[in-house]
Amino acid sequence: MGCKPEPSPARSGGEPRRNGKPWKTSSQEPFSARGSWSTEQSLRRRGNPVPCLSAGLLEESAGPVPLISFNEALQHFQTADLSECRKKIRATVRRRGLAALVHFLFGPPRLQQQLQGERDLALAIAQCGLDNNETVHMRILQTVYKKLTRSTLSCPRYGAHWEELGFQGADPGTDLRGTGMLGLMQMLYFVMDSQTLPLAHKIFKLSQHETQSFPFCLMSVNITRIVIQALREECLSRECNRRQQVIVVLNDVYVAAFLRLYGVWKAQRKTVADSDFLLKELESFTKKKPKQLLKSLETYMNRSLATLADGIQHPFPPSGNVGSVASSQASKEINFTGVCDLQVELEGEARLV
Repeated sequence: MGCKPEPSPARSGGEPRRNGKPWKTSSQEPFSARGSWSTEQSLRRRGNPVPCLSAGLLEESAGPVPLISFNEALQHFQTADLSECRKKIRATVRRRGLAALVHFLFGPPRLQQQLQGERDLALAIAQCGLDNNETVHMRILQTVYKKLTRSTLSCPRYGAHWEELGFQGADPGTDLRGTGMLGLMQMLYFVMDSQTLPLAHKIFKLSQHETQSFPFCLMSVNITRIVIQALREECLSRECNRRQQVIVVLNDVYVAAFLRLYGVWKAQRKTVADSDFLLKELESFTKKKPKQLLKSLETYMNRSLATLADGIQHPFPPSGNVGSVASSQASKEINFTGVCDLQVELEGEARLV
């Protein structure tokens, strides 16, 4: 397919708008992607929720676009010509001097050689920009739209409907800087896996909240960026080596990180003004305690499955319980630890409280 460079956004000098109205926050503080978006481009609160989208937005569609599974999309990238994208890969973070010595002596293990090809594939996908001429790219984009909005209709490639999903403007491709198609692939995994889709819908619903709204897709891209950085810093190597898989681990870490952010955002009534700090905390926690993050996801999923099996709908834990998992020696049951109880060891940063 060739490797299309990630597009650079056209800057008009104005603020991103949603339904023709600025997306404002009470403090006017920017929601930044820390290395992916300029702090001059602050996100503003949405106008109307997705259910209010007019049918006219869909009239430009050339016809129904079939959904695509994550595995089918992955097979496309496995067989595509990614040679140009691979040239841009920086597989690991380069360390020098004392930092290199400390990492060698006390850092995480290196990724096993037989897994490095899969790691490089993931990083190559992250270097691929959204290509209008690639049918698979367009199907991924349409699938994310349909699954999040629960729509059966296809939508135009450009338009205000993408802003409702949480992109900055009418072209989602301009928001994938730093993550490329891997940013869309992880969204695809989130909405196409039957076990994670309900969680995706919960988070998307919260993103449309009157006072706690946030741009869902931009937040998702930020989390993918965190996952990529954790991979490059070898923070996920131990888990990848244990499972003998890379992309599956990346997807699980992505969902687990989104779950943690969702719990904090909902329980502590966070707003877009808090996003920069929350993303910093999330990045630190993901890099330092990926095993704990994944255990929290496992516990949440087991609890959700048990709820479905019992036919009983339990409310989300009021304390935003997506933190560490503790095993009771008396009952051997797995319980949630509240987010506020997590001892997050941040270097030179305030703790999340």
